[in-house]
Amino acid sequence: MSVWNPDNIKDVAESVGIASLSDDVAEDLARDVEFRIGQVLEEALKFMRHSKRTTLGTQDISQALRVLDVEPLYGYESTRPLRFGEASMGPGQPLFYVEDEEVDFEKLINAPLPKVPREISFTAHWLALEGVQPAIPQNPTSADSRHQDLLPKGPGANPYLAAVNGYDNVAVKPLVKHVISKELQLYFDRIVSALADETNEEWRAQALGSLRTDPGLHQLIPYFVQYIAEKVTHNMKDLFILTQMMHMTSALLQNPSLFMDAYITSLVAPVLTCLMGKRLGNPSSEGSSSNTAAGGNNPLAHFALRDLAGSIIIEIAKRYGHSSQTLKKRLAGTLCKNFLDDKKPCGTHYGALLGLQGIMGPDGVRFLVLPNLKLFDAVLRERLADDAARPEAEMVVMVLLQGLQALERGAAGALAPTLPNGVAGDEATRDRLVDRLGDVLGSKVFEMGRPRLISLVLEADVSL
Repeated sequence: MSVWNPDNIKDVAESVGIASLSDDVAEDLARDVEFRIGQVLEEALKFMRHSKRTTLGTQDISQALRVLDVEPLYGYESTRPLRFGEASMGPGQPLFYVEDEEVDFEKLINAPLPKVPREISFTAHWLALEGVQPAIPQNPTSADSRHQDLLPKGPGANPYLAAVNGYDNVAVKPLVKHVISKELQLYFDRIVSALADETNEEWRAQALGSLRTDPGLHQLIPYFVQYIAEKVTHNMKDLFILTQMMHMTSALLQNPSLFMDAYITSLVAPVLTCLMGKRLGNPSSEGSSSNTAAGGNNPLAHFALRDLAGSIIIEIAKRYGHSSQTLKKRLAGTLCKNFLDDKKPCGTHYGALLGLQGIMGPDGVRFLVLPNLKLFDAVLRERLADDAARPEAEMVVMVLLQGLQALERGAAGALAPTLPNGVAGDEATRDRLVDRLGDVLGSKVFEMGRPRLISLVLEADVSL
């Protein structure tokens, strides 16, 4: 017994010119048609389910026909649902057909032609250069971001667009989730807990040694960089924590297996903070264990931290200056700006001079430091006269003298000017040094009695 009506088979046979068809043949053909239709529907349903849809479409039927090696139907690829009409062929014999859309040829002929599509082309452009987005038509601008205000807001809107529009209390989940193994999570916890332990120096040394040599820390680099930045930001009064963060930074930079170029910009900020911070440590809390461990009872203890940060920033400039052509220029500009600011404390001036002399070398002393020493002399005299600020001001004088001595060493291989014998000790030379460097540094250089250094200072071009 066939579910498919054999009379439909006879109707089709008559349409192709077969006038007489026996009942047995019609029944056999009906069962075969039923089997073929069921086979096509099974394949079409597979395409529907794999497409995550619940409605069977004409495209699914076409794909099923191709899979079964049957010539597909043409003219049914529209995404719009088909409209079926019903025609009665007699009692109990409905006939369904696809209704054809009536088209008005006059409207079709008079309708404007569609726009010609643009040809496919490929171009390349810079999305960002050294972290700066160039202002070219291919890149989004601030004007494009204003259009985001017209987008719908509210709990039902896109959460990412709602966050851009300033809608509050929107939980935005990252598109990409960075997953690290439990072993690396445990390693990270052990490292940070060891570095924060003030009582176990051996444990801290082992943790830093692991950071210097372990080759499998690539996935933890962004976490270590973020940890260093957070600890430096929130522990400006704790010299011990700041010192450990600088040791941790130095250990990561010394590891030959780690690619740190992409994280240098993020590391420079905490290092510069420890180098030129206005107030590092809390000298008033002498009884605290952290300050005692880091020399908190010594008002000059923060200079050791600045020396450590200075060595790190100099190493960063030397090792990574080739990968970023503007790194040294930006560092030198920041350091020089803090050196020339007379409102900054002595600690900031010390760190700025230390970093500037280390990064730029003798040329930096000759062209950036030496021309400004005459103006800087007023700041030195004022702070040397203050008993509270005198120890830190003497540290600034010391680092300036070290820079001048480095200038002398840098000119050792060149034909540096020399003074006649005995001229280095006369009062005229002293007056010239004071006029060139100021009272404080002029007197210090004169008392050193080094004719070569005096010649270099007096013959240097200090015109601003």
